Amino acid sequence: MPEKFLDAVRNRRTYYAIGRRAVLPDNDILRLVEDAVKHAPTAFNSQGARVAVLLGKNHDKLWDETTEILRAVVPAEQFPKTKEKMESFRSGYGTILFFEDQKTVADLQKKFALYKDNFPVWSLESAGILQFIVWTALEEAGFGASLQHYNPLIDKIVASDWKIPEGWKLLAQMPFGSREGEPGPKAFLPVSDRVKIFRGGTNA
Repeated sequence: MPEKFLDAVRNRRTYYAIGRRAVLPDNDILRLVEDAVKHAPTAFNSQGARVAVLLGKNHDKLWDETTEILRAVVPAEQFPKTKEKMESFRSGYGTILFFEDQKTVADLQKKFALYKDNFPVWSLESAGILQFIVWTALEEAGFGASLQHYNPLIDKIVASDWKIPEGWKLLAQMPFGSREGEPGPKAFLPVSDRVKIFRGGTNA
């Protein structure tokens, strides 16, 4: 069994208590993300994933602006809890933005019309694989991270602030940083209810 890989899978958790202590040099963070993007599998080798890595003031700007957007839509009595969560993300070292290039999807739909309804689904599956790879790699490097979804509320400001090319659809945000607390307990459903095995054999 590939225990080292499975240990990494088991150890990946959601961390909300993150800080700004330097765990890796910025160039190593970038290389980690680039390797994940390069080697993550995609349908028809379409390679539609796009990523932006926000560090320093760019990271702060994302969560400051997200806070203000949420202030306008979250009921006033609930906003203090929302603001606290935003501050927890902002306290981290950086944020990774995950996109999928919709032009890639559209081109594949035209080229392989028989599968046109599947390509948007396959695109999301590929995006999930990439997010998991990056999340697990950050965990292995010593960071804590979580996966957030404030799109489509923040789509316009992200596209404007960071000059995101048209057609890049924002799917998720991953704030990460040094671990400043431990994740809470995690409950598991019985695996026997979720996995079935059908052993090989031949019928007479």
